[in-house]
Amino acid sequence: MYLKNLALVHFKNYKQAELEFSPRINCIVGDNGVGKTNLLDAIHYLSLTKSFFNPIDSQNIRHGEEFFVIQGDVEKDGKTENLYCACRKSRKKQFKRNRKEYERLADHIGYMPVVMISPADSALITEGSDQRRKFMDSVISQYDRMYLDNLMRYNRALTQRNILLKQMSVERRTDHAAIDLWDKQMIPLAASIYQTRLKFVRDLMPLFREYYAMISGNGEEVVLRYESQLHEKGMEELLRERRDKDLTVQYTTGGTHKDDLWLGLGEHPMKRTGSQGQQKTFLVALKLAKFGFIHQLSGNLPILLLDDIFDKFDKNRVKQIIRLVSEKEFGQIFITDTNLDHLEGILKEIPADYRIFIINDTVQLISQ
Repeated sequence: MYLKNLALVHFKNYKQAELEFSPRINCIVGDNGVGKTNLLDAIHYLSLTKSFFNPIDSQNIRHGEEFFVIQGDVEKDGKTENLYCACRKSRKKQFKRNRKEYERLADHIGYMPVVMISPADSALITEGSDQRRKFMDSVISQYDRMYLDNLMRYNRALTQRNILLKQMSVERRTDHAAIDLWDKQMIPLAASIYQTRLKFVRDLMPLFREYYAMISGNGEEVVLRYESQLHEKGMEELLRERRDKDLTVQYTTGGTHKDDLWLGLGEHPMKRTGSQGQQKTFLVALKLAKFGFIHQLSGNLPILLLDDIFDKFDKNRVKQIIRLVSEKEFGQIFITDTNLDHLEGILKEIPADYRIFIINDTVQLISQ
């Protein structure tokens, strides 16, 4: 599977752009701020129906315009299929495959899996648990449709339960029967989500450690640990015990929406003990493990998007990463960088087809 081409109209800083890609390595080179990352984000839209960076669709429309369109042709299983995404201000986003609009955007997830590696990944280490839950969900949802459906249903029920708790506080009343209705929906969904995440983290660990060792070249022990309130108690017991507290604080304090993924170097938190280089290696290895995991479970080779990941890596480490991802177990790759000579020097040593695009005021193919 690979993306054959991409066409943009009024997407972010692009008035219009059309690109034809290599099935293997595509390098997008230009100064900071010219829109290299925006091309990767357009590919992310075609995969996951949303931006990697900005969840508000209307804010991805070019300044002064009313809409954006992203289109691309995907070669998969011997067939070429067209993907189309359009957003107009104050209207529902459209997403089509072969001109047929999806009834639910979630039905497209997993068709064209992608893995994005970006400087923004540092949030996995530095920010709160919601970032790490989002990471787990983004991996599992690309190969497990039932998980995605359960997650969406759980989040809807959670939202309604929280609205009810706030409403009862305002009205100074307590309706346990009404809360029970939402609890009954959440309990089986939470159990399923918990078991799937538990298995995911356990199965991801060997791949993650393998990639970390390949990139770092040393024997440091890295750890992923799934943390959940459901380790100790079932969801039914958790909701029952915390109900009085939930009524007081006006939101649901227990459940899988509080899960976390502990990231460690040995038995120490990566956030506190990892050097900048160790943290960057950790994140790249984690995303490559995500790639390998999706491939194993779905049979599809995800498209790999490498956004400016070589900043703060030395030349040898960059060469090591590009060599690794150019091997046959990886499919189509997109790389952004500011240094053409640096990138071209590494690519010439690798026996893989590549194209280089220069981004300035236009998009220019300079090597193929």
